[in-house]
Amino acid sequence: MASGPNWFYVFGFTGILILLIVSAFISASEVAFFSLKGDYLDRCRTSDETADRNIVDLLKKPRLLLATILICHDFVNVAVVTISTFLMWEMTATRKPAETIVGIVTFIVTFALTFFSEIIPKVYATQHNLSFARKVGGVWKFLQSVWRPISWLLLSMSNVVERRVKKKGYSSTVEELNQALELTTKNNETTEEEKDILKGIVNFGTLTVKQVMKSRIDISSVDVQVNFSELMEQVNKSGFSRIPVYRETIDSIEGILYTKDLLPHLEESANFKWQKLLRPGFFVPETKKLDSLLKDFQSKHVHIAIVVDEYGGTSGVITLEDLIEEIIGDINDEFDEVNLGYQKIDDHNFIFEGKISIHDLCKALDVDSSVFDEVKGESESLGGLILELHSALPKNGDRVVFDRFTFTVLNVDKKRISRVRVAVQEEAVKDED
Repeated sequence: MASGPNWFYVFGFTGILILLIVSAFISASEVAFFSLKGDYLDRCRTSDETADRNIVDLLKKPRLLLATILICHDFVNVAVVTISTFLMWEMTATRKPAETIVGIVTFIVTFALTFFSEIIPKVYATQHNLSFARKVGGVWKFLQSVWRPISWLLLSMSNVVERRVKKKGYSSTVEELNQALELTTKNNETTEEEKDILKGIVNFGTLTVKQVMKSRIDISSVDVQVNFSELMEQVNKSGFSRIPVYRETIDSIEGILYTKDLLPHLEESANFKWQKLLRPGFFVPETKKLDSLLKDFQSKHVHIAIVVDEYGGTSGVITLEDLIEEIIGDINDEFDEVNLGYQKIDDHNFIFEGKISIHDLCKALDVDSSVFDEVKGESESLGGLILELHSALPKNGDRVVFDRFTFTVLNVDKKRISRVRVAVQEEAVKDED
């Protein structure tokens, strides 16, 4: 009879030891992946090594990776607590006093989980994040596929909570600030331009890069393989001082060409290796806030960033001028062609380009920027909004009604909505179709 409990203790404590090692592995993995700096990630993106590609693939969906890590970590920790509980039951049944045994086991398990599976592995992973991430990337790709159903469920639930709670509370705060701004500027001393600047400052921190960027179809870029003569022709046509350079597709950005760097080489032949003039690109995610990006521009001394989506593809570009315009309004010099992206017919009717962002649409209509949040889905342009509302590619003349806005499609060009008439009513209208 005595051998039974002894073997039970051996298996129990051995199981706890193994689970503590696994818990340490999980904690170290979390720190290793999410503490990687931008230069490390850039190195991984350009590498052909399988370990580096695993890191890039995992961090393309950081929320999914984090959910997988947390599920595994919680599962292991619960297993440690469960086995410890069974050991306490066995020990309190054969030894006294029971309260002392429970206290000792609780202290040992808590200390072990905190010190051996949290502090030590995280300190190690912080110092060796890239090498450790390379070693464990394959394991986490496998675990991510195993736990994907549960991870997907948790992420879906968190997205619902985030949209309904955090976003609502955040927008309420901004709305209150705008209301306070209206109250404090109701005097003849404050001009409309000054009010617009103050509103721009209030709303600046709420906007994401995706809401303000120029989309990929509007990017003026150059193929890295063109010769110098072809390059100069494209530079002269674009009129921009900074031009993204890609290889094969716009999703593979090689760097940024500053046209001022071309000035000493204007007399070079067509075979001139202009590619050596490229400067490294600065990449940012779509979800980055404008105030954070402005700080990055200041610290890194750059004026342009390539916006990438969750899959690493090029989503658009954003410049320092775009950020400043969000505060003080449009900036046009003597060489700019004034193109607002819309035409005002009267106070209630407008004609917009389909590619105009929803953010700019709301600014032109002088309505709250969150009015379309519930129906726009992942879209950030007027054309995308209409597709969300219409559920199919509309034809010329099709009308879509939402709230007090009536959208009439004027032109669909190559499966893309190019021009839309927008009528704004004082009150919500009903679709008569």
